Amino acid sequence: MTDETSAAPVAGSTREIVLNQIYLKDCSYEAPNGPRIPSPDWNPKINVNMNTAASELGNDLREVVLTVTVEAKVGDVTAFLVEVKQAGVFTLRNLAQDELRRTVSSLCPEILFPYVRAEVGNLIQKGGFPPFLLPPVSFDSLYAQSIKAQQEQQPGAAVN
Repeated sequence: MTDETSAAPVAGSTREIVLNQIYLKDCSYEAPNGPRIPSPDWNPKINVNMNTAASELGNDLREVVLTVTVEAKVGDVTAFLVEVKQAGVFTLRNLAQDELRRTVSSLCPEILFPYVRAEVGNLIQKGGFPPFLLPPVSFDSLYAQSIKAQQEQQPGAAVN
């Protein structure tokens, strides 16, 4: 199905995806009880949430922010809560609308992920807790799932 608003790149023009800058936009670390949860009981329930947001900064410039929140609980006690917003400024030139959406939702977060992963692990370890490494994420799969969910929510969408 072709979308009327997805214009093709200008003939003869080269698609361009450039990472201009990566920076830590915001971070928060909370450990209400410090690392005083007894070691034998250290088998936390970890909850990880991710979100991507993008905003246009100029003609071909986009800021993409990958937000990761990690919460660890032992029973009902919160061991730690970490939120990191890792941002990047990208030049995205001569991309069709569907390519632009995929790039902002999949490729850009994939580039930012190693930085947010390192920062989350660093904050947790500096807080006195055992090392923590975010598991790998397939942003392509997440993007495909979100597109499928959007199509299913549209009235008149085909149901498999």
